[in-house]
Amino acid sequence: MYSVKEVAKMLGITTHTVRFYTDKGLVPNLERDKNNNRVFNDDSINWLRGALRLKKCGMSVEDIKRYVDLSMEGNSTIEERYEIILKQKEIVLAQLEELKSMADYITNKEKHYRDIMNNVIPDNTNPGLWKNDKMSTTSCSSSKNEIPKAH
Repeated sequence: MYSVKEVAKMLGITTHTVRFYTDKGLVPNLERDKNNNRVFNDDSINWLRGALRLKKCGMSVEDIKRYVDLSMEGNSTIEERYEIILKQKEIVLAQLEELKSMADYITNKEKHYRDIMNNVIPDNTNPGLWKNDKMSTTSCSSSKNEIPKAH
């Protein structure tokens, strides 16, 4: 059996995070000692690891709780759990596309600055000198069909 502090150290998270996840019901059948302190066995650590992985994938605590509850009900809920995972996969893939767009933008911006420093082009990076029509191209976020601008 492990304490909150031991589990936190084992998983590389804070004791607050361990308590938060257990308070939200993401670790079913959590045991307590005679002093009402949380104690973890290998099964409860696995539940916590699973919840942490789902959270790292961007899943909400509410959806993780639903997933845990369904898992506790058994095999009859496999399709519902699959739908939760499928929904999160779509969200993650959309985020990946946005990150790719940001990476393209920042790569182009880095190249643009290199060209300025190598005197290939003049410095046009001062937002105070831009015309209003260029304002929409100044953030990392862009629509899927928009090609990231250098400045």
